[in-house]
Amino acid sequence: MQLVHQVFFISSFLLNLLHMKNSSSNTSFLSKVLVGGISVFLADFLLSGVQISSLLSGIILVVVIILINFTIKPLLVLLTLPISLITFGLFLLVINAVVVLLAAELTPGFSVDGFWWALAFALILSVINSILGVSLDSSN
Repeated sequence: MQLVHQVFFISSFLLNLLHMKNSSSNTSFLSKVLVGGISVFLADFLLSGVQISSLLSGIILVVVIILINFTIKPLLVLLTLPISLITFGLFLLVINAVVVLLAAELTPGFSVDGFWWALAFALILSVINSILGVSLDSSN
């Protein structure tokens, strides 16, 4: 619990510094990592099937998710385009869960108890990032 408070305090302080320094509409990589860190630790706090062991593991997780979204996710979206069209885009939630499961395999100190927890984690990340206005996708 104290780790969550530390993350929120440090992240909000650094985000305020970034917004004062850089008022352009383009979001920097550092601000994506900071807001992603807030999202990741909040999702960890809300879900019992997701465990992040340390602050460093959470930051590494955010960077890994950004890199997966930049490299592997576009290929997955392209390969699953027919089923995504049939399901009106709902299959993209499955792809997001797969990204979280892959990130769990690549990130030490981060574990997800199964597909449904990964899906819930991906949904919470998407909602929080939408509220905070930062996308961890490669499009920004």
